[in-house]
Amino acid sequence: MMKGRLAVVQSGGPTPVINASLVGIIHEAQQHDCFDKIYGLIHGIEGGLKREMIDLSSLTARQLQTLANTPAAALRSSRHKISDDDYEIILECCRAHHIHYFACIGGNGSMYVCNRLAEMAQAANYELRVVGVPKTIDNDLLHTDHTPGYGSAARFLALATRDTGLDLRAMATFDDVTILEALGRNAGWLAAATALAVQHDDDAPHLIYVPEVAFDERRFLNDVVAVHERLGYVFVVVSEGLRDAEGRMIGQRESNHAEHVDTLGRSIYSLSQGVASYLAELVREQLGLQARTLRPGLIGRAMSAAVSSVDRVEARRVGEAATTYLADGGSGEMITLERISQQPYHCDTGTIELSVVSGGEKMLPREYINNAGNMMTAAFIDYVRPLIGELPPVFRFDADKNHFDG
Repeated sequence: MMKGRLAVVQSGGPTPVINASLVGIIHEAQQHDCFDKIYGLIHGIEGGLKREMIDLSSLTARQLQTLANTPAAALRSSRHKISDDDYEIILECCRAHHIHYFACIGGNGSMYVCNRLAEMAQAANYELRVVGVPKTIDNDLLHTDHTPGYGSAARFLALATRDTGLDLRAMATFDDVTILEALGRNAGWLAAATALAVQHDDDAPHLIYVPEVAFDERRFLNDVVAVHERLGYVFVVVSEGLRDAEGRMIGQRESNHAEHVDTLGRSIYSLSQGVASYLAELVREQLGLQARTLRPGLIGRAMSAAVSSVDRVEARRVGEAATTYLADGGSGEMITLERISQQPYHCDTGTIELSVVSGGEKMLPREYINNAGNMMTAAFIDYVRPLIGELPPVFRFDADKNHFDG
């Protein structure tokens, strides 16, 4: 058994349960003699470039429990774009600190970094075992049933939609339309999850639009009119990455401002005008209806109060599986979640080669979206319900059946 030190990295956007994965890695590593020390790199991969790290080896059970329940990335994160020279610097850091095990908790870009680091270590004849630990609220990682972080962010949005939907229903004599914009980048998994708020046919959301279906403004306006004529109010959920049939971003087509991008060249939708704001203005101008916007943004990826219990358990489980994988001699793969049973729900962990995962995106299957392209199907509800858990009940009067004569 190779002895060496384990380095752990948290990379990319945090989640409410990312630290549960960190705890899974640490706690499991404390049970194996092959890990001399456990280091946490500060600010993601930048910690390897600057040799900024902390020793996690002696964290107590009580400290680990608190850490597991803490949102955001405790080691701090990074979106640093890594060059080939950077990989060489990181490998030199590993040599200097006798690091022979490397675990990266991250999403699509992080899996690419893991794969490249493993390749360069092999080319340099340096023994470094590398494992990817899945994490993203967007749920767009390939070859895993879902990603830790998604269930909690989805639960937050489902609760936010239900509760603000009730608020709109109460104020329907004043407000007409509410448009909530969900995160998710190019995939509609988060916006889709708000469908779980629907218990009655007049519950919010009444319309959901995701990037997997080309957005048509005229069809959208017709949908809004149809719901408003039926109920007198409309709650719409849109994904931040909506595009039209020509691939143009909704809400940015008329803007003279340059598109905001991060260090990796990816669009930062949260810094733009936003699709919800654009559509609300469209509703006001074209339909003459009062339209409000809701943009929860990063609250959903940091809200510990809305964490899904299943999500937290699975986040820790993939961390534990990653450490066991390294201790058993594995390298060059990402831990996956594989759904074994739907009722009762159960997922096991597996692995997939990093080279297969890195760089791709998992989109919503078309069978999860209705034919009209404005709501989710029962198949999606069956998929997502176990991941976020049951929502607490709410009371409502039926105005048509419960009334009192004066």
